[in-house]
Amino acid sequence: MEDKSTEKIRILYLDDEENNLQAFKATFRRDYKIFLAISAEEGREILSKEEIDIIITDQRMPEETGVEFLASIIPIHPEPIRILLTGYTDIQAVIDSINKGQVYHYLTKPWEEDYLRTVIKNAFEIYTLRKENIKLTQELIKSNDQLEFLLRQNLLS
Repeated sequence: MEDKSTEKIRILYLDDEENNLQAFKATFRRDYKIFLAISAEEGREILSKEEIDIIITDQRMPEETGVEFLASIIPIHPEPIRILLTGYTDIQAVIDSINKGQVYHYLTKPWEEDYLRTVIKNAFEIYTLRKENIKLTQELIKSNDQLEFLLRQNLLS
C-alpha cells in the first residue's frame, strides 16, 4: 500500500468530447491518477468504484449539464472537491454551480495548464483539510463520550 503522502491525487474528468478527455489525460497523467468519463452515467459508475478526490466536469453536455451532474452526486459522494469547466461564459451556470453543485472553482476553456495545476493543488489542500477536520471531530466526540462516562462513574461512586 502506498504512503498517503506519495499517493497521487485522484481526478475524475468528465467531458462529452473525446479529444478534450485525451488532451487532459496526456497533460496530467504523470502527476495525477486520472479517470475519464464521456457521460454523466459513466462518471457515476467510476464514482461508485473508485475513491475520487477531485471532480472536473464540463458544463455543457447533451444528457445533463455539469451542474446537474455535480448536484446529483452530492448525497452519495459529498467528499470530492468539484471544479466546473466550460467554453461558454454563462452567469447562470456560475450561480447554479455555486448554489446547487457546491463547486469550488469555475474555469473557462481552453484551460491554461499551470493555472489548472494550481487550482488542483489548492482544491486538494481543501479536500485534505476537510478529511482531517472530519477525523478530528470524530476523535473529539469519542473523547467527550469517554469523559462523560468517567464523570458519570465518579458521580455514582
